[in-house]
Order: sequence, then structure tokens, then C-alpha cells
Amino acid sequence: MQHFLSDNHVFKLISEGISEGIIVVNKEQVIVATNSAADEMFLYDKSKLIGQPLETVIPRRYHQGHGTHVNNFVAKSKKRQMGKGRDLHGIRKNGEEFPVEVGLNPFKIDDETYVMALVIDITERKIKEKELSHWFRIFDESLNEIYVFNAQSFLFVDVNKEAQRNMGYSLEEFKTMTPYNIKPEIDRNQFLKLVAPLQNSEKAKLKFETTHQRKDGSIYPVEVHLQISAMGETKVFVAIILDITDRNNYTERLERKVEERTIQLTDALAKERELNELKTRFLSLVSHEFKTPLSSILTSITLLGKYTQTEQQDKRDKHVTTIRSKVKYLDAILNDFLSVERLDSGNTNYKLETFPLSKVINEVVYDANMLLKTGQKINYPEDIDDLIIEFDPKTLELALSNLVNNAIKYSPENATIDLKIKHVDTNIVINVIDEGIGIPLEEQKHIFNRYFRAENALLTQGTGIGLNIAKQHLENLGGTLEFSSEENKGSNFTILIPYHQ
Repeated sequence: MQHFLSDNHVFKLISEGISEGIIVVNKEQVIVATNSAADEMFLYDKSKLIGQPLETVIPRRYHQGHGTHVNNFVAKSKKRQMGKGRDLHGIRKNGEEFPVEVGLNPFKIDDETYVMALVIDITERKIKEKELSHWFRIFDESLNEIYVFNAQSFLFVDVNKEAQRNMGYSLEEFKTMTPYNIKPEIDRNQFLKLVAPLQNSEKAKLKFETTHQRKDGSIYPVEVHLQISAMGETKVFVAIILDITDRNNYTERLERKVEERTIQLTDALAKERELNELKTRFLSLVSHEFKTPLSSILTSITLLGKYTQTEQQDKRDKHVTTIRSKVKYLDAILNDFLSVERLDSGNTNYKLETFPLSKVINEVVYDANMLLKTGQKINYPEDIDDLIIEFDPKTLELALSNLVNNAIKYSPENATIDLKIKHVDTNIVINVIDEGIGIPLEEQKHIFNRYFRAENALLTQGTGIGLNIAKQHLENLGGTLEFSSEENKGSNFTILIPYHQ
């Protein structure tokens, strides 16, 4: 019979015409026939497998029990697939194992029973199945939402677990829906226009940001990556969706932080620039304000040495007065600088006293009279003898002296300085009114800034710190300092302090 199968022309004609491997074994499980496809599959020369036991092409780990399975199969004599539900492997002559699919078909010739095995090498199929399993696992376990929908009907074909979880729809519900069902702001025609570029090119891709609406109606921002693909003969769109809620929130927070930092840096740069300007102005101020009176003092001392005669006493007195005036001016400047330092360091100590307001007014006016220009006069306030106040007298004197001295300095000859005081509710209001050069409107907002001097006052001696320290001291004690002014017509400075009866 073996000889019959080997030489049968019909068998050869049929077996050589197919690509699958054919192995025929007898009831003793000895190979009695093969075709060329089987020989090539197992790497044997032609007919070299004939006469070999079937276990020759079966890996050793399957040998135990294999003969029993074949005998049982032969006894039942039914055509079936071998190892259904299990992975089967063959072994080549070189010892290499490979996956196979085997179909078994028993038959009889001259009362002899044979089994024909149709063997298919499924190595490529297994590779593809493994790849498909890998990509399916990625698809289903991805943390991003993935949607597959028909390129014609737009109905969803498949949707991964993350999309189902985030959107709140089941896969069955999704399969009755389209992408524009979860994007209620667009309709089918608009969606057609959106995907039109993809319909014409399989390599084209779309990336854009939009919003999706969940089953519960909530809206969230997404980034969409969309391209066309195929499932068998059917064209589909594949959309990978990134929920960018956190990214948008982070971006907004980052933008706010950058904006805050920018403002802080801008403020810091402005303050640094201001400090540099103040430093430059201070050095210039000290140089100028000290140099001028010191020069006058030096000149007067030099001239004093020349007036040795008795009859020259009036000239000596004039220069002594000049020296005294300049020394007092320098002392005032130093006191201003010391006052600034104490204010900045927080070391200012105030001493509240109860005293007649007229006491401070008299001292300020007396000292100011020595500074009056030709024809200038100060109108003394009326009806203040009965005003008893509780305040720091030195602070009030400093502020008033600054205002009155400025009024004299910035007013022309023959001008009048009005000093007015009134009791209003629980406050004492003191006005110092002059007929001087006034303050330009555009510069009035800077008048209380330290070291600031208006353009029209730059040629007149001054430190630019008197108003600043006067205002700070008054405010520290609950008072205020305000003003109104008109260029070339004069200024009105108002001190308001609490009045305690």
C-alpha cells in the first residue's frame, strides 16, 4: 500500500497542485506519502520523510500521548481539525519549531486505514495576530480616547474603554451615534467640510482643538488627531482624542503667574530705577545745597578779616548775620536728612503734649520774619489764643516752618503770605497761602515725592524733601497735608490735625 501511495499518479497530480503540506500516515503512524510542499515545509529532501514515524515532524514535548490521540481519531474515523483551540507546532529537520494548523481526514484503501494531514505553516498569521493583539491592547487600554467611525455613514464602529468612561456612553450606545452627536455645535454638513481633506488623501492628518459634550451634558476641551484608515474593505476614520482640561488650566495658571511675575519685575525695575534716580538726585542735591551756603560762609569769614576798624562794625555785623543764616540753613538741611533716615528706619519718636497753638505759630512766624524778602509780609492768624491742642509740637513746627519758608522763597518781593487757622468740627485746619510761582498742573502729582522739585523751581535753593517728611510726620500722628495750586498765581497748603478740647 505504501508503494501504491508513492507511485499513484492521481495522488501526485492532486497533492502537487496545492500549496499546503500533505502528510499521509498508516495506522502504525508511519508516514507513507508526502507532497513537495510538506517536504519543503519540514526541510526534507523529496520522499525522505516516507517511512519515518509521524513523531519525526512533531516536537518532543508532544510525543507523550500523541499516539493514543491518533488511534482514537482513527477509531472514530471523522474528518476534523487537529488540536482545535490549542496551539500546534511542527519541527523542521534543523530543529526549528513553527506554528501549524492541521486538518485530519481518515480514509481507507483496500481495507487499510490511513489518515491524511493537511498542514499549513501559520507563522506569518501568528505574527500578524500578535501584532493585532498588541495594537488592540493599546487601543483598548489607552489613557486617551480613541474613536473609529465609518467614513461614509460616520457611525461609530468601535470606541475604546477610556472614551466610554469619560463620555458616559456604552459601546452599544456609541454604535448608534456619530462624531457630530458629541459635538452639538456642528451639523453633518459642517463635519463633511471638516473631514473633506482626509477623504482625498490617505496620508493626510488633521489636528485641531475643540470641545466634546458628555452624556451628562458637561463640556470639556479636547485636542483631536484625525486620519483615515481601513478595516478590511471598509474605509474608516480614526480619531485620537486628548482631554486637555488640565493643560488648559495649567496654561491659564501659568499665564496668570507670568503676568504676575511680569508686573512684579516691572514694579521692581521701576523702583530700582527710581532709587537710582533718587541717589543721583540726592548726590547732586547735597553737592549743590551744601556748596552754596558754605561758599557764602567762607566769603563772609574772609571779608570779616578785612574789617578791622571800629567804624566798620556794621559791615562785620552784616557778614555775621549772613554766616548765622547760612549755618542755620545747613542745620535745617541736616535735620531734614536725619528726619528722612528716622522715618525710613521707623525710629521716629513722637512726644504728645498739650499746648496753646499760638506758641508754635509765634515761633514759626518769628523765625520766618528773618527770611522775608523786600516788601514781603506775613498776615498773622486771628482768634487763636484760646486754641489748646494735643499734638507733637516739634512735628507741627517742622511742617509749618517748611510751608511758610517755601511761601517766602517762591513768592516775589512785596508779596503777602496769609496764615489762616480755623476750628472745624473735631479738626484744626491751618492754611498757608502765598502769591508765588505756583506748581505746574502736570507736576502736581509728584510734589510730595522725595527729592522732587518742579521745573519752575529748579533755580531756587531747596532739597525737595521738606514736603515729603512734613506729610509723613503729620500722617503718622493722624493728620493730613494737602494743597491746591495754580502756576504763576500761588499755592494754598492745608494742614489738618485732630483737635482735642
